[in-house]
Amino acid sequence: MSTNASDLRIAQRAHDAIAKVSTGVFIDGQWGEAASGARFDVVNPATEEVIATVADGGPEDALRAIETAGRVQKDWARTAPRERSEILRRAYDLIMARQDELALIMTTEMGKPLAEAKGEVAYAAEFFRWFSEEAVRIGGDLTTTGDGKNRILVSREPVGPCVLVTPWNFPLAMGTRKIGPAIAAGCTIVFKPANLTPLSSLALVDILVEAGLPKGVLNVVCTTKASSVVSPWMSSGIARKISFTGSTEVGVRLLEQASQHVMRSSMELGGNAPFIVFEDANLDRAVEGAVAAKMRNMGEACTAANRIFVQRPVAEEFARRLAARLGSLSVGDGAEPGTEVGPLVEEKALRKVQELVDDAVNKGAKVVCGGNRPDRPGYFYAPTVLSDVPAEADLMTQEIFGPVAPVVPFDTEEEAVRMANDTPWGLAGYLFTQDVDRGLRVGEALEVGMVGLNTGIVSDPAAPFGGIKASGLGREGSRVGIDEFLEYKYMAVPRV
Repeated sequence: MSTNASDLRIAQRAHDAIAKVSTGVFIDGQWGEAASGARFDVVNPATEEVIATVADGGPEDALRAIETAGRVQKDWARTAPRERSEILRRAYDLIMARQDELALIMTTEMGKPLAEAKGEVAYAAEFFRWFSEEAVRIGGDLTTTGDGKNRILVSREPVGPCVLVTPWNFPLAMGTRKIGPAIAAGCTIVFKPANLTPLSSLALVDILVEAGLPKGVLNVVCTTKASSVVSPWMSSGIARKISFTGSTEVGVRLLEQASQHVMRSSMELGGNAPFIVFEDANLDRAVEGAVAAKMRNMGEACTAANRIFVQRPVAEEFARRLAARLGSLSVGDGAEPGTEVGPLVEEKALRKVQELVDDAVNKGAKVVCGGNRPDRPGYFYAPTVLSDVPAEADLMTQEIFGPVAPVVPFDTEEEAVRMANDTPWGLAGYLFTQDVDRGLRVGEALEVGMVGLNTGIVSDPAAPFGGIKASGLGREGSRVGIDEFLEYKYMAVPRV
């Protein structure tokens, strides 16, 4: 890190913000050390320096957390919807008031540029505002049977204690997207943030406490051994719901565990998003859409454009323009002014990206820009465009999770749809065309849960987020997001 006065001020601000974050386990309204006394390091991926240590929870902590959630559930479920709503609204206001501080924490532990981190903080806060409004709109129904003899009284009740497991790539937004509807519905929570980026989530806990969340409703255990915490929760018989965001492999194991107690399950799993550009597309708009869909979070997103299919007459021009755009991006520490591309989250992720690029090049792909690691400390990888990528390249079938854009030419609409759907995943897809009929036709043909038509951004708290096939079950956000945390109860009442 440079030693000029501005950098030193930023580093001091980051140090001060992180120093305020509670770093223990949080159970029944109290912070404490893990039962084992163990702690783990949190590393700044831009500098490879340790910035904090966090309590490393285990089975004993997990059991205390789930038992607390089970004990508190009935009382919390009886809380007035308006009270739950006001807690979430106060938490929204607190997050927005601390946007700069929370963004700096996120950038320091995760790497994304500060401007992008501030955007995530606002996005994360919006889930609390959105679900504060949904909390008072949990409805029911009263109808009559067809023969007129009985009333059908339908109510909606909280599903019960929930297990929430979030990933490292959007450390604040993934927490609020799950915690918000759980609180709104009246569910208690056991929460395991990712050990690579726990500080943003832990900062959120203190905000919810300040907003008035009663003790025992939210219980948090960080750990370096996920199974030592999550498995006791899943096997406890107390938890009634699991909401997980992460890899398909882990999601499948959690579904197997959930089946033992017939738990409600929401899974937001892997993605392999296609990005289709037809020859009639506005290329400037398509390039900007590709930058948004590929480079958000340095490409470390399940919705990231993984396979870019461009109709042959414009494929070379598109690759050239995209390379010029990505090659002009400023790579550096996310906390430094002007940085547009930060580091990847860890050395392991960096090695995987380089291996995927090397494999593609060895199989015939051409490097248009990038393709290498900058010579500097930190887990940086240069924004990369590859052209003429063969179908057998590993990055065509694996999530890249890095700033690499493989461009593949196609000839016909049918070919594009076939290649786009040739994957077990089905989270997001993107297409660019000025033909409205084609846009709707191809959008309907894509086997994904979300489609961006002439846009590279699909995420919004007001929209139902989720996928099909191996990309998961259920939806988060929008007016249906709270449904995942509610059960229907029907009472038959004779008309006498």
